[in-house]
Amino acid sequence: MARELAIILYLFIFKVLFKVGKWSPIQDKVTFVVSFSENNKSIYKEMMRQEYSCRTLFLTTEKMVETFRKFDHAETLLFSWKKPWDYLRSVYHLATSKIIFVDNYYGFLAKSDFKAGVECIQLWHANGAIKKFGLEDPSIISRGKLAERRFRNVYDRFTKVVVGSDVMGQIFSRAFGLGEERMLKMGVPRTDIFFNEEKKIKAVGKIHRLYPLLKGKKVILYAPTYREEGLSDAEMKLDLYSIAREFSEDYKLVIKLHPAVRNQFDVPEELEDFVVDASAHRNMNELLFVADILITDYSSIPFEFALLEKPIIFFMYDRDAYMEERGMWKEFLDLIPGPVASTSDEVLAILKEYKFNKDHIVAFSKRWNEYSAGRSSKNIVEYIAKRLQG
Repeated sequence: MARELAIILYLFIFKVLFKVGKWSPIQDKVTFVVSFSENNKSIYKEMMRQEYSCRTLFLTTEKMVETFRKFDHAETLLFSWKKPWDYLRSVYHLATSKIIFVDNYYGFLAKSDFKAGVECIQLWHANGAIKKFGLEDPSIISRGKLAERRFRNVYDRFTKVVVGSDVMGQIFSRAFGLGEERMLKMGVPRTDIFFNEEKKIKAVGKIHRLYPLLKGKKVILYAPTYREEGLSDAEMKLDLYSIAREFSEDYKLVIKLHPAVRNQFDVPEELEDFVVDASAHRNMNELLFVADILITDYSSIPFEFALLEKPIIFFMYDRDAYMEERGMWKEFLDLIPGPVASTSDEVLAILKEYKFNKDHIVAFSKRWNEYSAGRSSKNIVEYIAKRLQG
């Protein structure tokens, strides 16, 4: 109850500020509300490449603010009460921009009564989905009718949703309660780099400079998602010692924990020549380019890694409990592009056997990356230009 009351108060204040901002006319501005970096950065860099000039703003979380302040031709504001002046200006820009990109669920949208002609485009931070979200999230039942109504109000603000495939479009339709006509089939901008060999080579060089232990070695990347109950500590379910005994001669193991985990994993001293903790590295794509094998679970990473047509192992040690609490999309379960392991011993056995079906990985990638073919950012910038000129 206390949580709901706090949300109601916050949204009331936002609504008042937003209505004041609406007294000003709509301007030809593009505003990005940012929790994740890659999609937003890809679009902005394409705008610069095309020398497309319009006022551009990034309203960011505390973690993202320094990343986006590096862009000289855009204005970056911390969208938080920690900086009241930034927050007030952020609300003003939301109320007066012609195009707004959002990359996550943002509760303030429930009270964002945009003027006619304003585009609010959902630039979701993943190009595929394993775990359920939105209106399909099983936990929504415990939140109550008031919360569900707020969720629906948020989703209804999306005039368009950027999608990388028809199958993801169908998931968005169910998760957000939106019709197919709102799906913008232009591909996911963050995947563009997977079709640019020059940038991939540059990214690999950067990783080798940052983590010289990896140079000249094959790489196993372990990148699990976070569990709500595991945000305080990183509990390592993978038996690193067993993997080291079998593979340390030819491989290195890179661990990339979810940034939401507050107390990161400490590499045991005796494994420092085999294990690299890259949890602090923000750019996941760069790590994917050096990886030869991916071990993950319910993360969205496989949808991008599949573009590289490399082996994936799904280490789902808590699959039954996760299915009950969070749920998984049938669309994913119908075509899992790799073996599923329930224990660390099973992961080790799969690695030792090393029999992966590349055709399954390719089919999976084609299904989920249908419209992501290396020009997604260009497609969206062209869309922006057309909307601002219209």
